[in-house]
Amino acid sequence: MDLNLSPEEAAFRDEVRAFIKAELPDAVREKLILGRELGKQDIVDWQRKLNAKGWAVPHWPVEYGGKTWEPMQEYIFLDELQQAPAPQPLPFNVSMVGPVIAAFGSAAQKQKFLPGTASLDIWWCQGFSEPGAGSDLAGLKTTAKRDGDFYIINGQKTWTTLAQYADWIFVLARTDPQAPKKQQGISFILVDMKTPGVTVRPIQLIDGGHEVNEVFFDEVKVPAENLVGQENRGWDYAKFLLTNERMGIARIGTSKQRIRRIKELAAQERVGESSLLAQPWFREKLAAVEIELKALEVTQLRVVAAARKRGNHGEPDPNSSILKIKGSELQQATTELMMDVAGPYVAPFPGAMDDEEHGNEPPIGPDYAAAVGPTYFNWRKISIYGGSNEIQRNIIAKAILGF
Repeated sequence: MDLNLSPEEAAFRDEVRAFIKAELPDAVREKLILGRELGKQDIVDWQRKLNAKGWAVPHWPVEYGGKTWEPMQEYIFLDELQQAPAPQPLPFNVSMVGPVIAAFGSAAQKQKFLPGTASLDIWWCQGFSEPGAGSDLAGLKTTAKRDGDFYIINGQKTWTTLAQYADWIFVLARTDPQAPKKQQGISFILVDMKTPGVTVRPIQLIDGGHEVNEVFFDEVKVPAENLVGQENRGWDYAKFLLTNERMGIARIGTSKQRIRRIKELAAQERVGESSLLAQPWFREKLAAVEIELKALEVTQLRVVAAARKRGNHGEPDPNSSILKIKGSELQQATTELMMDVAGPYVAPFPGAMDDEEHGNEPPIGPDYAAAVGPTYFNWRKISIYGGSNEIQRNIIAKAILGF
């Protein structure tokens, strides 16, 4: 495998870099560097710029706005976004429900939803996890009973990210309680969040933020035409979706950007007569993370090369589970290094994030330190969502090792 970019790939990388430099607002980039939450409009405005360029959904079929990019171009594009750093297109739209509708939806669903999903005129959220059905997602209890031309949905979803902004939610619901296996009898249904009976309740996080929610369905009446694909085949569509999600969770470019940031800040922090970056114990921890990150990057490039060879880079690949496990662990490792850099300033306190959700008290210590503690705690979730790392090891054992 040749790790060098071809002249065409290098030119494409330079084009992506130039676009980001010219179009990304400095204020948005600064929020990402400092670990602060982006506002809804920050995300919408940036995705619309990408969509106008034709880059919001490059991995979709061309007839729905995709590009004829090679897998390596897709990798370069994502890597450059993460390293800038720039916001990635909303994953619920472009990497989750969009590809499912494009692959399995009806012609009417594709026409109705895909343009707005790409442009973020429609904001989607994910209705998968439930109390008691997270890692064991097939144990979900939410039901959808057919009643003429409608489904009546009852149940609860939890940890629903950014549901407070969402226009629509894609829901896994049990349509056949008598199915012989719990993975069977589940359907994939699209629900308008304004439908009577849908209630969103915020879950307050440890940093005081509002990122996730509970969503309740009480006799929610949904047109049967909102069923994606076939009834009781939702588990197959969910596996297709989750493979795309796990590929994205690796976020190698994000970890590379954070390593650069860690080095920059550690060089400024003083320990006695020298910098933190000069301390042997810190350099050893930093080097260990960098070595593992390079190994993960090579692994992802192998997956990209295999996709190029297959000629079908949209096909689910169980190697995504490997990328998900190690990528999430390394992202968490970078937050631990940032804790070392920030030292005593990581202790959370009211107003630490210095925004409208967290108060307006001035931060104690350097500006960057305000988000370090909250980010460390928040990123514990990365090894859980998208299928916990324990579940990913089971997938690797079965699908790759053949156990």
